[in-house]
Amino acid sequence: MFVERMLPAARKRLVTIAEDSPILDAAKLLGDLHTDLVVVCSSAAMLAGVITKTDVVRQISHCRGSGCTTAASAVMTRTVILCHPGDPLHDVWSTMKERGLKNIPIVGQDSRPIGVLNARDALEALLEEVEHEEVLLREYVMCVGYN
Repeated sequence: MFVERMLPAARKRLVTIAEDSPILDAAKLLGDLHTDLVVVCSSAAMLAGVITKTDVVRQISHCRGSGCTTAASAVMTRTVILCHPGDPLHDVWSTMKERGLKNIPIVGQDSRPIGVLNARDALEALLEEVEHEEVLLREYVMCVGYN
């Protein structure tokens, strides 16, 4: 199974801002219950970094309330673990597990973000695949459908 299968759900999770946007814009986006990661895009719409709730909290502690005008580019994580639609989902899940990541961006060949893969979604898909294989194996061993 490949990451490509996860694109419909991943596209719904994609939330982006421009790198020159104030950090408060990222904070507003992260205030949504279903948003854990904001993808920061360059002026060419390519992935430049990511911002999490932890990044915002860390920066806000240095600001003075609504007067915080720090740009997203100053706060974002620049070295981003990401994946591509053609990557095996199991390999991406292993990387997420090893690094303790809940979400990672999915980018196209042109480095433009096309979605955000959530660890729970990936794990559910992998579990469904294993359960399906188990059913097929059981039917094969029991000779179901064969004369």
